[in-house]
Amino acid sequence: MFLYWQKKSNSERIEEDLTRARAAILKAVHLQNFTSEKEDIFVPRGSIYRNAYAFDQSHAEMIKKLKMWTYREGELPLVHNGPLNDIHAIEGQFIDEMESKNNPFRARRPDEAHVFFLPFSVTGMIHYVYKPITSVKEYSGDRLQRLVMDYINTVATKYPYWNRSNGADHLMVSYVTIGVLCKANTSEGFRPKIDVSLPEIYLPFGKLGPPNLSQGPNKRLIWKILLDYWKDKREVQVHARIFKDVNYTQMMGRSKFCLCPSGFEVASPREVEAICAGCVPVIISDNYTLPFSDVLNWSRFSIQILLVKIPEIKTILQRIPNSKYLKMHKRVKRVRRHFELNRPAKPFDVIHMVLH
Repeated sequence: MFLYWQKKSNSERIEEDLTRARAAILKAVHLQNFTSEKEDIFVPRGSIYRNAYAFDQSHAEMIKKLKMWTYREGELPLVHNGPLNDIHAIEGQFIDEMESKNNPFRARRPDEAHVFFLPFSVTGMIHYVYKPITSVKEYSGDRLQRLVMDYINTVATKYPYWNRSNGADHLMVSYVTIGVLCKANTSEGFRPKIDVSLPEIYLPFGKLGPPNLSQGPNKRLIWKILLDYWKDKREVQVHARIFKDVNYTQMMGRSKFCLCPSGFEVASPREVEAICAGCVPVIISDNYTLPFSDVLNWSRFSIQILLVKIPEIKTILQRIPNSKYLKMHKRVKRVRRHFELNRPAKPFDVIHMVLH
């Protein structure tokens, strides 16, 4: 009798890894077990999670097994570069973390990777490609799309991985286009089952967080509606500008509820600002897929109001019993760790949530 042993291919090994991870997650849900019961280790318990057992086990499987290959093609400043501060800092911070030699998710070779990362920042591309703009016609998405497609064509020609999955296991971070998006507007092409909603986090120069809550309001249509109904009212405070003698951070920290209207895009940094201030977010937006909503149950720690309900904000908030508010406030403090940026990244922080 002859026994033949055939070495498994890398794709077979990766699929077996994923199969075992899925089985472990299903087992944790069935047995209602957490990976750790130690008091000094964070365990994601409570109603802020859609399924705490699944999330805990899934995160543990990610820590143990996930490997990501970052493509090395391309040159600065268009590739391997992004903003590390200001409103779109999450793009540059994520790229920098993924390319760090100390990144535990970094694959040594592309054939051992579960996920492939396209290391460019759309914010960075816009900064270099669209300036100077001399006319409105020059500000066209075609230029940006060509750059992205040229990069994809380069790696698709050199490696088999893009064509193997048609890009399904590839990742990029962006506030306007494909991959992991800040612009999570379902009315403008956002696909909740494929794309991931990325939180906007405003980072002052040289800081990781909590964010400086000193940004003035955004003058979009939603702000105009808010000002029309609520400007300078006492219970619902909406101001056209922040006065010099008012500390925006302290004002949010003293408030029970913080209004979080969309900015120029459907996403804004105000949800994270409110959470970091310990204030229950009141999210005013239509068609917004909230960050990490596959894991987090936003209805347990935020209030969501459609634009047509703006005139009813005061009535809606006044109807919330104090006992319910106190529970939501505790949940806001608990969910904060998932929106904190650490370098290097830490378990359950915003970088890990994006990877998860």
